[in-house]
Amino acid sequence: MFQPEWESMTRDRLETLQLERLNTVLRRTYDNVSLYRKKFDEAGVSPRADSLDDLANIPFTVKDDMRSQYPYSMFAAPKRDIVRVHSSSGTTGQMTVVGYTRGDISSWSDLMARTLVSAGATPDDVVQVAYGYGLFTGGLGVHYGSERLGCVTIPISGGNTRRQVQVMADFGVTVLACTPSYSLLIAETAAEMGIDVRKLPLRLGVFGAEPWSENMRTQVEKHLGITAIDIYGLSEVLGPGVASECGEQHGLHVNEDHFLIEIVDPDSLEPLQDGETGEVVFTTLTKEGIPVVRYRTRDISRIIPGQCACGRTFRRMERITGRTDDMIIVRGVNLFPSQIEQALAGIPGVAPHYQLVLGKRGSMDTVEVHVEVAPELAFDEVRELEEIQRRVREEIESALAVSIGVKLVEPRSIERSEGKARRVLDLRAEQEGM
Repeated sequence: MFQPEWESMTRDRLETLQLERLNTVLRRTYDNVSLYRKKFDEAGVSPRADSLDDLANIPFTVKDDMRSQYPYSMFAAPKRDIVRVHSSSGTTGQMTVVGYTRGDISSWSDLMARTLVSAGATPDDVVQVAYGYGLFTGGLGVHYGSERLGCVTIPISGGNTRRQVQVMADFGVTVLACTPSYSLLIAETAAEMGIDVRKLPLRLGVFGAEPWSENMRTQVEKHLGITAIDIYGLSEVLGPGVASECGEQHGLHVNEDHFLIEIVDPDSLEPLQDGETGEVVFTTLTKEGIPVVRYRTRDISRIIPGQCACGRTFRRMERITGRTDDMIIVRGVNLFPSQIEQALAGIPGVAPHYQLVLGKRGSMDTVEVHVEVAPELAFDEVRELEEIQRRVREEIESALAVSIGVKLVEPRSIERSEGKARRVLDLRAEQEGM
């Protein structure tokens, strides 16, 4: 462990610390952020909790709250104390802005060092940071954690995949940090360059920023010859470093000394018990720049009951299975892209690349999944392709209790991303009335 005195503390000590820090953040937000003061006053709640259970009485924060306060009105610290600003991409609306004090940057560095150690990294490693730098939190978040741990840190950022492969080979990279889908593109590109990544010193991958299934982990580990570790974070709460897997690869330990996690029913918003699946909600306990109270992430997960064999006492959340705003309803059935990925697991002749295509036929919505065949399969083998298509259709119908169209496409025909994979292609607007 990077900080065993924190990561293995007793539950009683942890909850005492959480309550103390919760009261500090409630008072800080009430006194310094007008949006929170208004929310608390309108709900008739005091910015003080007598127990952690009192958190359930406090109003939620949503992304639109942060957008409405753009750019600086969510800051709970004066701008003279802010040393860094990041933001979300703004691809689905107004950007959300987050600010960091020197204390925030120091805590973030520690949390990312924890993340890397949890994954299996040591100060002897060479870390290639292929997350994007800039306003996106991924690149600099991992970078600072790698330096805090004492690793050789390569700030290559995303893109220019052939150069990524060359640097990986020439610099003796042992740890790769990027999105899981981009790691597969790196493996494909290396093969095209005649480089077998599995023969390089690379041994560990630290992957996040998009939902990915156990099937994709199997594919990543197979094609890169590494141990693939899932990490989790979001810019509104901190960035990477909120939760991460350990070597057991069974759930992501939430850094509970810095974040309070709740799982709530997405419809009723009532808290759920450990083991029940719902929407993830976070309250920051130590952030100074922009603390958030009961932030609805829209991510779907659950708390895994029991303690991990690694010795860490922080609770574990299951890997993200989807997002409430990514959910597709097909003939009354709720469907997440990651469920398609899981359904494709183990089908011979199928590559780990797929895309859900939403269309319109008259007034009816249509859904078709495009699945790449494996590169070693001849695309003109009609009978074999028909058998694969039938198997894919049956697996999806069995897993999701709904039948959708399946189209097999040629290898590398689905667009690759150097960041987050684009799993859903929505053509409904342009097909309206066709």
